[in-house]
Amino acid sequence: MIKTLYRVHTRVSFLITILAFFIVSCSAEQPATPQPTRTPGPPTATPGPSPAPFNLYGETVVDVPYCSVDTLSQTMDVYFPESGGPWPALVYVHGGSWMGGDKSEAVLFAERMKAQGYLVVSINYRLSPTGSFPVMIEDVKCAIRSLRANAAQFNLAPDRIAAVGTSAGGHLVSLLGTTDASVGWDVGEYLDQSSRVQAVIAIAAVTDLTRDFPDLDIEAMRNVGFSEDNFLQASPVTHVTPDDPPFLLIHGDQDEVVPLEQSKLMYERLVQTGVPAQLVVVQNAEHAPIEPGGPATPTLDEIYQMITDFLAKYLAK
Repeated sequence: MIKTLYRVHTRVSFLITILAFFIVSCSAEQPATPQPTRTPGPPTATPGPSPAPFNLYGETVVDVPYCSVDTLSQTMDVYFPESGGPWPALVYVHGGSWMGGDKSEAVLFAERMKAQGYLVVSINYRLSPTGSFPVMIEDVKCAIRSLRANAAQFNLAPDRIAAVGTSAGGHLVSLLGTTDASVGWDVGEYLDQSSRVQAVIAIAAVTDLTRDFPDLDIEAMRNVGFSEDNFLQASPVTHVTPDDPPFLLIHGDQDEVVPLEQSKLMYERLVQTGVPAQLVVVQNAEHAPIEPGGPATPTLDEIYQMITDFLAKYLAK
C-alpha cells in the first residue's frame, strides 16, 4: 500500500487541482507583523498610533516557518484573500504515503478558495525516513496551534479552522479531527493553543489500519512507523467521540489503493457516535476521486458545490 500510495499520490491531489479554474501570480514576500499599540495615560490622553493596516491582501507567501524540531523549522505556504478578514482558514495537508509529497500541490485549490474568502494554508510536515509516525501528526497539530497563536498576523478567525487532506493527508486530517491533547501528540511549541479544528474534509483517506489493503507492504509500513503495536492508535476510527467536528468524506468506488471501505468505516463510526458526517462516493473513480473526461458521478461541479456548501455551513460566523 505504501509504495503504491507514493506512486499515485499526485493523482489524488488532482481533485484539488481541477477544482481551480485560474492561477494568479504568487509572490514570495514574508508576512509583516502588525504592531498595534496605544499610548498609556489618563482618559484625556491623545491615543497612540492605530494598528498597522494589513498589507498582504491577495498575496501568496511561501515557506513561512511554523514549528521547529532540533532547530529545523517546518514551513507552510499562505494564500491571502483579496479583502476582508478575519477569514476562516483551510489547512491543506498533502498526500504521499507519509514519505513524499509537498505543500505546493495545493496551489490551484488554494487560489480558488482564497477567491471565496478563505485563508488557505498548505503545510509541509516531517516525512519518513526523516521521522516515523507519529511525528507527522505532531507537526500537523503544531501547525494549527501556530496559526491560532499568530491569528492577528494572518488576519484569520482562530475559531473557524478546517483541515483538508488527500490520501495519507486524509489520514492525518482525520486524526487531527478526532484526537485531542490527551493522546499525547500535542508536543512542541504553542502548547497554550488548541489543535482542534471545526471541520474536516478527508479525500481517499486511510482511516483504519487494522483492515486489509490490496497492496500492503509490511516493511514499508514499518519504515513509516506503523506496526501491529500501534495500528489501533494510528487509526482515526479508534478516536471518534461525540465532540468531534463535522466530516466530509470523498472516495472513489474503484479505488484499489485505499479501498472505499476505509471511508465507509469512518462514516459509519461518525454517524453512530453522533458526529455530523457526509460520505460522497464517486462512481467510476479510482484513487483520484475525479478524473478529466471520465464518466465519474457526481460530476466535478457537483462535488465542488458539496465542498463549498459544507464549508459554508460549518465555518460560518
